[in-house]
Amino acid sequence: MAQTVSRQLSSETTTRWSLPLVRLALGIPMLIAGVGKVFGVGPKPMGISGFAGFLASLGVPLPTIAAWGVGLVELVGGILLLVGLAVRLASAVIAIDMLVATVLYHLPNGYPVTSNGIELTLTLTVIAVALVLSGPGAFSIEGVLFDQEDRSADSSQSRGRDE
Repeated sequence: MAQTVSRQLSSETTTRWSLPLVRLALGIPMLIAGVGKVFGVGPKPMGISGFAGFLASLGVPLPTIAAWGVGLVELVGGILLLVGLAVRLASAVIAIDMLVATVLYHLPNGYPVTSNGIELTLTLTVIAVALVLSGPGAFSIEGVLFDQEDRSADSSQSRGRDE
């Protein structure tokens, strides 16, 4: 019984501490893509007008509005993931963003990322869904905010029992 409890605690600890790495794996590429779309700098410097033109070529309605929406989702979502705030919400919106990109543009190009295939966007979609299901883990603003509340509730309950 003690070994089972120890394994369970070890598994929970491992999961909690591995989730920041998962957030980094999604947050960094989203932030870089968002900076490229919104500010037109970095390794993928499209800017809003360039990205809107690309979306228009795909037949996306209201391409400038869509470009701002996608750019801000990726920029703000990446930041939120890196700091660990609103992780489930940011991940859900990013999952939708990446799924749309996968279907709308990358799917006809096959699998390999070298041919603009689905490899990267599908991977980012799956990572985002994993974060929706798991939450932020350690090293997160959410953890600091909500663990403080949990600790104060636990201590007030234990004080009530002592009195």
